[in-house]
Amino acid sequence: MGAVDLTPRPGATPPQPGGYFPPARTHSHPLPYPRPETPAETTTRLRPVPTRRPARTAAAAACVVLGLGLIGGAVTGSWLISDSSADAGARSPYATGRTVWHNVPVDTLFPRTLKGDGAGPGGADRVWTRIAVAPDSGCTTALDPLLLKTIRPVGCERLLRATYVDATSSSVTTVGMIFTEGSTDAMRALSTRFSDQHLDARTDLMPRTYAVEDTVAAGFGDRQRASWTVHVLTEVPVVVFAVSGFADGRTVSDPQPVAKAIAADATTVAAQAGLGHEAKGIADRIERGLRRTVTDLSEQPR
Repeated sequence: MGAVDLTPRPGATPPQPGGYFPPARTHSHPLPYPRPETPAETTTRLRPVPTRRPARTAAAAACVVLGLGLIGGAVTGSWLISDSSADAGARSPYATGRTVWHNVPVDTLFPRTLKGDGAGPGGADRVWTRIAVAPDSGCTTALDPLLLKTIRPVGCERLLRATYVDATSSSVTTVGMIFTEGSTDAMRALSTRFSDQHLDARTDLMPRTYAVEDTVAAGFGDRQRASWTVHVLTEVPVVVFAVSGFADGRTVSDPQPVAKAIAADATTVAAQAGLGHEAKGIADRIERGLRRTVTDLSEQPR
């Protein structure tokens, strides 16, 4: 569980000795700016993906068709119709979204750079750089117990997280995607519950951070959380979240959910520093990328 395939994709630069996922320690003190990531981080998938063999698949398919032809045209026709229906279901956005966490490269899910045009306070532009991606994991140790209990009705298939830093290295944000086991009805029910009960505004349901040793996010822990957002998607079985804080590791005594932190009259430390905009901007872009990826994969011919 949690293993990572470190085999580079075709054409990628081979990983250097000593590299690992997340980045290997190369400094004895926090870096003022994000250090370059190892080739493994930018070229690998979060989980091993079986290699397809088109030649063997085509040959096997041809044999099956010939065999079915000997049985009879009517039977063959019914089988082909059945197979076509099965393929259509397998390529639905919901089914595709359930498996995208181990079928898509890291850089697609968590781009190395995110551009936030107009995403800052007053419509200011933002740029965020990825510090590191956490090894894929379960939810038990990565989520607070109460948040874990809240999403239990839809289950937790896998959790992916990455931490980003802003262009000034003054704020850090952990963004995550919880891939669930829930049906469409279960995801809709959870989304409704979050909305009706305002669960996304409860401080005891804040997501946890992903601190990255020897970087500006080294001191990014529970007490440094300043603003957060949690969004339950319904067209794919995923919960997207983000939590932001100061890069200097200062404690925040009055964290605010994004909706309050980005309000024009907000006066908390998190709001004044634009940390609500940081969490929202990054979460929005990761979510958009996920939707786009799922749509593209769903439309690809088998």
